[in-house]
Amino acid sequence: MITIYSARHDRHHGTAELIDGTLQPCFEMPRRAEIILARVRDVGLGEVVEPGAFGLDPVRRVHTAPFVEFLSQAWTDWTAQGRTNDALPLVWPVPSVRHDRVPAHIDGRLGYYSSDAGVPITAGTWEAVQSAADVALTGARTLLDGAAAAFALCRPPGHHAAAAAMGGYCYLNNAAIAAQYLRDHGAARVAVIDVDYHHGNGTQQIFYDRGDVLFVSLHADPLHEYPYFLGYGDERGTGAGDGATLNYPLPHGTPWDRYSAALDDAGAAVRAWAPDALVVSLGVDTYEHDPISQFRLTSADFPSLGRALATLRRPTLFVMEGGYAVDDLGVNAVGVLTGFEDA
Repeated sequence: MITIYSARHDRHHGTAELIDGTLQPCFEMPRRAEIILARVRDVGLGEVVEPGAFGLDPVRRVHTAPFVEFLSQAWTDWTAQGRTNDALPLVWPVPSVRHDRVPAHIDGRLGYYSSDAGVPITAGTWEAVQSAADVALTGARTLLDGAAAAFALCRPPGHHAAAAAMGGYCYLNNAAIAAQYLRDHGAARVAVIDVDYHHGNGTQQIFYDRGDVLFVSLHADPLHEYPYFLGYGDERGTGAGDGATLNYPLPHGTPWDRYSAALDDAGAAVRAWAPDALVVSLGVDTYEHDPISQFRLTSADFPSLGRALATLRRPTLFVMEGGYAVDDLGVNAVGVLTGFEDA
């Protein structure tokens, strides 16, 4: 399996995030990608290649042009105020206020284009997130060129990024960008299955009214877990997308047997959909020792997850999302890939 990786991910390195009412070091850090890459090489998964340059047109197929422009200019606009620390949003447009005016001041735009305070913008953030999109697009191109599977080692992750909002460590939605690219280049139907502990609210929002992309997510119950406001079982899509969204909210403490039962049901839905390609939002924060998650999967379970995905028998692009038990991250993430390859 080819792995696509860009060293430019390390240009994004937030100083701190707001956790439990205090500023603490970011869980989403450059070492995450580096330790996964080391494990890819240790096990001999396959060739590691750099991404191609795709420009912003494929990004704008998923994200609004004003949002992309905001991201590309945010650091410049922030430092123009004389600030040198990370840019973080501090005010949000709740439902009772106006949404038809985009503030001119960077503080207002940071809130307008975000869903939470987990998205620090640094001097290198835009370069890193654009590079991550290129990693995902290169993975999609690899499938279109005939590969059975590819691994897009994206960082920062992407599945919480909506069409016009960043959030949850995510800026551009790498998995959605890849899925759209596959659609635009010959795949009549694409399925996205999200196995991250947290619901892929951004991906759901992007495709919610679409009948050509199936979105399936297994995740912690949003009644008790981020992102709180999407991911419930009664969210099934709207308009042409009615029935093309399928959510499996699971309780804290979920072990492999309960998780795998939901995965079996999700797999049946994907088979019935009969997609031309499958995109997997690969989060391994379902791990029992993950510091910000509450499931109970063990390292031995992740190859089983990969084997289950392999039974779908579709060209498959794995797009890296979450996982914050950094010391075990390489073993767990690559365990999914080796399980898939060995099936």
